[in-house]
Amino acid sequence: MGPRSETQQQGTQRSMSRGSSSGRTPRGNNSNFGGKPAGGRGKAQGGKSFGEKPYDKTAKPGAKSGSAKSNSAKRNTSAVRKNSERAFGKERFGNSVPTNYARPTQRARAQARAENQATREANGEMQDGIRLQKAMANAGVASRRVCEEMILEGRVEVNGSLVVELGTRVDPAKDSIHVDGMRIQMNQANRYYVFNKPKHVMCTMDDPEGRRTIADYFKNEHHSQRLFHVGRLDYKTEGVLILTNDGELANRLQHPKYEVPKTYLVQIPGPLPRAVSNQLREGIKLEDGWIKVDDLKIIATTPKNVMVEVTLHSGRNRIVRRMFDAVGHPVQRLVRVAVGPILLGDQKQGTIRSLGNQEVGHLMAMVGM
Repeated sequence: MGPRSETQQQGTQRSMSRGSSSGRTPRGNNSNFGGKPAGGRGKAQGGKSFGEKPYDKTAKPGAKSGSAKSNSAKRNTSAVRKNSERAFGKERFGNSVPTNYARPTQRARAQARAENQATREANGEMQDGIRLQKAMANAGVASRRVCEEMILEGRVEVNGSLVVELGTRVDPAKDSIHVDGMRIQMNQANRYYVFNKPKHVMCTMDDPEGRRTIADYFKNEHHSQRLFHVGRLDYKTEGVLILTNDGELANRLQHPKYEVPKTYLVQIPGPLPRAVSNQLREGIKLEDGWIKVDDLKIIATTPKNVMVEVTLHSGRNRIVRRMFDAVGHPVQRLVRVAVGPILLGDQKQGTIRSLGNQEVGHLMAMVGM
């Protein structure tokens, strides 16, 4: 084979340069576990990206309309629908995170309309507070006009009551507002973050032994907002850790009553016999009682190791490691890739991101807020 041309050599150098710099971060390595995006939902995995919707072919080329008025109505409806799809930006309701919310029926909307009118006649028009659509827009749901459409469509509840007419006033400091069954965050002082914790970092804000702590990554945020972490990850475990200054949400997320699921990728010595995986599904007895996984999937296998995806809702100390120790497969590496609807995705280790409005709404809905 003859010597390569100067153009080919330059192209190779550029490719190597690009490859050598990818995936770097000043605070840690990429969060991929074994080369696979942990918990991601990108197009590379065959799923739809957040906020994406298939093209709706509702009008056929050359189709005849009944009248100019009907055409105008269709255009207006299409414009409203297009604007409604911009609600919450790329994390549009019911798209970024699945929801089981069912829109109210026409009868339910009519009943709510009658109740709204009866309340106004009995108590008069409320003058305090701000208009509901303005409160929604201030919370980042959508533009005020789109929020008005949501109200008229019966997608909004205030303090548990369906609102289908404009003019309702609310107090953002006292009233709870739900859109499509999800509570919107009205307190602008509350902050919600997800941290991809690296290995060998303590889940505390101070360590007397001088080891790295999560406070080393949240120096500015912690001092100004007094953040605290939701649950813990042990010293060697990596992955999703939620931090917030919203005490009520944090307490509920940790309470056993709400059974918030947590998903882990676990690397263990292989092979993993079917009898052992069935034993983990059916339940094993530990020193602090019985425990079983909610779901278990084998993700990848090599001659020496197995990668398993495990979901469970228990928050007991070091529960995943103790379960696999009990069945004779000690954990070699452990990464938490999801807490409820909050996914690790392709977030790099040691990095912090703010939770979106809809993510916070789904967390609140999960724990009855």
